Amino acid sequence: MNTKKVAVIVGSLRKESFNRKVAKEMIRLAPEGLELQIVEIKDLTFFTEDIENSPPQTWTDYKNQIQNSDAVLFVSPEYNRTIPGVLKNAMEIGGRPPKQNSWKGKPGAVVTVSPGAIGGMGSNQTIRIAAANLHLSMMTQPEAFIGTIKDKLLEDGVTVNEKTEQFLVTFLEAFKTWIEKF
Repeated sequence: MNTKKVAVIVGSLRKESFNRKVAKEMIRLAPEGLELQIVEIKDLTFFTEDIENSPPQTWTDYKNQIQNSDAVLFVSPEYNRTIPGVLKNAMEIGGRPPKQNSWKGKPGAVVTVSPGAIGGMGSNQTIRIAAANLHLSMMTQPEAFIGTIKDKLLEDGVTVNEKTEQFLVTFLEAFKTWIEKF
């Protein structure tokens, strides 16, 4: 089997982002045959149709990274029960203009991470709705809502505990199987 490249989009810009920590753990835990790489969104300007036909280089580079991937994994927090603005902006840029939709036809998955108990369920569902409208084929099971993340990190503040690691391994194996269908 050829190695499948997975673009990992982290929906948080915070320096000590729990989501970035989980994304890095997923990179470490990726099964053979999957290569996960974080695609940065922090330098993307706000989307506007005024410039979509002559976009800034940051947009072009970003869209190329998405287009050159075989699949997409969103790892995101929840802000006010919905998707972070920076992630929504990145999703819009990737999907515009419609005839140059970088997401179209790609398999995808979402993991939401939160210090709260419900693990970003609102954001997870909102990402799925937006992804469907961008023509991504999202994995439906297993769902991944990682709540109370502070309790799931080891003393180093970076590595997840054994139970969370096992869940992420199971999730990644399911995602690999999902990707292979495309």
